[in-house]
Amino acid sequence: MKEQQVSEALKEKVVISAALTGAATMKHQNEAVPYTPEEFAEESYKCWKAGASIVHIHVRDPETGMSTEDLSLIRPTVEAIRDKCPDLLINMSTAIRPLLNAEQRIAPIREMKPDMASLNTNSMNFALADHATGDIMFEIVFENTFQMLVDFAKEMREHQVKPELEVYDMGGLYNVLLVQKQGIFDEPLHFQFVFGVAGGVPYSPGNFARMYEMVPDGSSFSVCGVGPNQFAANLTSAGYGGHLRVGLEDNTRMPNKELAKGNYEQVEWAVRVAELCGREVATPQEARKIFNLYR
Repeated sequence: MKEQQVSEALKEKVVISAALTGAATMKHQNEAVPYTPEEFAEESYKCWKAGASIVHIHVRDPETGMSTEDLSLIRPTVEAIRDKCPDLLINMSTAIRPLLNAEQRIAPIREMKPDMASLNTNSMNFALADHATGDIMFEIVFENTFQMLVDFAKEMREHQVKPELEVYDMGGLYNVLLVQKQGIFDEPLHFQFVFGVAGGVPYSPGNFARMYEMVPDGSSFSVCGVGPNQFAANLTSAGYGGHLRVGLEDNTRMPNKELAKGNYEQVEWAVRVAELCGREVATPQEARKIFNLYR
């Protein structure tokens, strides 16, 4: 892939992503969580009009609401978003849901060829936890071996899908820097710092600063945070030239702790944050250039 020349003015713009559902957030937590293709398309449209350039999706089974790797369900959802929001960029997950094997995780990327896809960078304990009491409500070992990192990166390059390198702690970042030497990534790289997952690191200025200083020169990065980590992390990212991810996957509420009316309301908040930092919000076409996408 030929690296695009990005002007300094364009580099200053903020790309906003909306993570619509994740694998765990359900309608009983927030009614705006989409399950059906029509709901995904409508929620994507609202986010696009509010200022998002990208939607990150875990497709759901409309009958059960559970995240799915079933291509017969993924295809109509992705097509519905593309039909209603032709300019919007689609970022699909390779995590999808717990306990899938590597082939089940990469197959939808191979088939649907989204603009971007998450590429998780290290194996880790991954849990839903009550941070007030320390009680663990659900946990898995989230497997992301070196071999998976390399294989997924090669598949994404072959199918012209830009990896979004998901970094939950410094170990994941060092893993990327190690396998980068194999020449498996088309550069510049794009990272996402993920704060607040039980098993990863919480947001703090120090944790952010260490990740920020370690990304290779020329790389782009965005930030997301789980629950209350969401807003502090995004505020910091906007001030340090990074990009923003919001959405019901990460947090069902607004900063005032009221339930978000939808993903789009958090996008509206992110737009205001960017403006307060003196930065313009990127269009989807500009986001393609900023992240050096294939198409």
